[in-house]
Amino acid sequence: MSNIHIQGLDKTYPGTPPVRALHGIDLTVAQGEFVALLGPSGCGKSTLLNLIAGFEFPTGGTLQVGGAPVEAPGPSRGVVFQEAALFPWLTVWENVIFGPRVQGMPKADYEGRAEEMLRIVGLSDFKNHLPVQLSGGMRQRVGIARILTLGSRVLLMDEPFGALDAQTRLTMQELLLSVWQQLKPTIIFVTHDIDEAIFLADTIYVMSVRPGRIQQRIEVPLGRPRTITDTTSEAFNTMKRDILHLIRHDHG
Repeated sequence: MSNIHIQGLDKTYPGTPPVRALHGIDLTVAQGEFVALLGPSGCGKSTLLNLIAGFEFPTGGTLQVGGAPVEAPGPSRGVVFQEAALFPWLTVWENVIFGPRVQGMPKADYEGRAEEMLRIVGLSDFKNHLPVQLSGGMRQRVGIARILTLGSRVLLMDEPFGALDAQTRLTMQELLLSVWQQLKPTIIFVTHDIDEAIFLADTIYVMSVRPGRIQQRIEVPLGRPRTITDTTSEAFNTMKRDILHLIRHDHG
């Protein structure tokens, strides 16, 4: 089943001269698929994510999620940014249940799910902490739990681990794979880190320099579940070399 379907998508920002951010994007994401958008800075990865989220609108082509055009942001598509964007005055628990609570959902409909999501991201013992008391990685865990508590079936992730140190980043990648393995949401993950894209994704779309186009669609040949030892395999390193060549050739 196709969950996200994009055809001939263009995005141009008005100005003198106009800025053509994306051109002729064709992209299909199946229900429960883990997709990475990989490319150099300024290639339109985040713009494409914002279009899928409904924060911006295309200037040409079609964009559908679940068979319907995207006309506005909605709880079915949760966005995780590089910064967790938590409310600093609310506890972890209050941040996680914020969405359903302001929507007026009965507590019985979301409290159990919130408890379960905090358990899955490993934060059950930190429910009463404030964001300032948490590390950067833990704040991102809260952000992920908040989106999942909202019931989002599509996770749009914009370099969510980009600001973390290498060790924490790896821990978060493993955590995200564990969450995905258990809940099977559809994930579109923006990154410019080739290792991260290969380690996480089923499918990688390599984007070109502006105007952003899909340069190549690559299926990742690694099995599931994945562990960090997969990143030292011959298949992993061969794929990394091929993608590096593709991106360098595009620059040159």
